[in-house]
Amino acid sequence: MNEMLPEDDIFFPDGCFAGDPEEWGMPFDSVYFDTVDGLRLHGWFVPGAGHITILWCHGNAGNIGDRLHNMKLLHDRLGVDIFIFDYRGYGRSQGRPTEEGTYRDAQAALEYLHSRPDVDKDSIVIFGRSLGGAVAVDLASKVPCLGLILESTFTSLTDIFELPPTIPPIKYDSLAKIKRIKVPLLMLHGNRDEVVSSESGCSLYLAANQPKKFCAIEGAGHNDTYIVGGDGYFAAIEEFIEGLET
Repeated sequence: MNEMLPEDDIFFPDGCFAGDPEEWGMPFDSVYFDTVDGLRLHGWFVPGAGHITILWCHGNAGNIGDRLHNMKLLHDRLGVDIFIFDYRGYGRSQGRPTEEGTYRDAQAALEYLHSRPDVDKDSIVIFGRSLGGAVAVDLASKVPCLGLILESTFTSLTDIFELPPTIPPIKYDSLAKIKRIKVPLLMLHGNRDEVVSSESGCSLYLAANQPKKFCAIEGAGHNDTYIVGGDGYFAAIEEFIEGLET
């Protein structure tokens, strides 16, 4: 399948916030940073107790405020720094989302982390969920990082959706990039994912380099992996992070 995907069928940004990390008991910095093409983006930096920082690339809908419950559980369990940001056009970030734009946004987020004196630039783990997984793969294929975590993501958009052609094409072709990544990889996927089939996730995993691990979450759909997976979900991420530190 070689169809190209229209932007209006891919990006669903929201400017309204459901809350902030402080309301969930997490100290945080609300920060703004600039992209290479001159846009101002917004994100939250939540400090942890260790030296690992997770750079979080979220999915295609909503904004960073919709990830607070998951952030709270991950932060409390692992004690890591978390930096989550909104792509252009999402939340308080300027601009309009595009495929290439999201790649630039992730690069700008990483550069922001590198500018913080309280962040160890050699201890950054890139985490991407769903469409954010494709953004994370692109970033990890271009820059050094300590590890990569992908959740509920796909080989490429053109493999999983059949939509009419548009210009410019939107592909998010992770399969073409995954071989460039040499750092440890953890992949998590619900076996009842109704949006991205677990088969697509498995195909991406099989194409990746070692060391890698695939964690199938029994009974989980696309958006409830951390709820259905419960302790096993967080234990898999915790074990992966601990392995990076040794």
